[in-house]
Amino acid sequence: MPNDTPADLSAHTGERAAPAVGDGLGPVEGADENVLPTQVHHAPAGSSIPDGTAGSLVFLKQFLRHPVQVGAVAPSSPPLVRQMVEWIDWGSARSVVEYGPGTGVFTEAIRSRLHPEGRFFAIEQAPDLATLTRARCPGTQVYEASAADVGRLCDIEGIDSIDAILCGLPWAAFPESLQRQIMEATVQRLRPGGQFATFAYWQGVVLPAGRRFSRRLRHTFSSVHRSPTAWRNLPPAFVYRCRK
Repeated sequence: MPNDTPADLSAHTGERAAPAVGDGLGPVEGADENVLPTQVHHAPAGSSIPDGTAGSLVFLKQFLRHPVQVGAVAPSSPPLVRQMVEWIDWGSARSVVEYGPGTGVFTEAIRSRLHPEGRFFAIEQAPDLATLTRARCPGTQVYEASAADVGRLCDIEGIDSIDAILCGLPWAAFPESLQRQIMEATVQRLRPGGQFATFAYWQGVVLPAGRRFSRRLRHTFSSVHRSPTAWRNLPPAFVYRCRK
């Protein structure tokens, strides 16, 4: 794919919505309802870990029930998970946050790579998906809240600044005001040089909100690149890899 091809930034989680996105940014590495809940829930881990089929069914149910909250019909594939997590500097990252874990596929990969001294929590707005993540990754702190609340949640966790954020939110489906609120909160807590990764679907190439978000990335971060495409993902996707 040419580097200037628009790409979709919708995803599988937190503040959900229908897929879409803007123009591609930078070189390919290796060759890419404005409601802010005030109540935070952090329930204990579930008693059982759902198998892949069960998790996918819950994910699909959430999509059918709330297509404006859930950005895809299926959880992310292993190739896309690798594209997201392999770029992070796990040797130096001590504070990591995930936006929109969905069924916990990224969460599981994060936990397996997290430094023994690392701090980590996730933010998932959909209660059913938060429950799935807790069951899949027992002991993980999953807040049922908006990603725009990341600063307040960091205060609760005793985290001054974040080294890396992995994001599965459907940015292209968000109104401009919500995009701005979440990104401003993100930049305020991400340390200088910190890493921000969010993935994008190739099918939503013309939506204005997606184009707007791609411009926001370009104006927000000092460095923005995109990964090779995970063609076996449903739908095909790539990762935007950004540094503050």
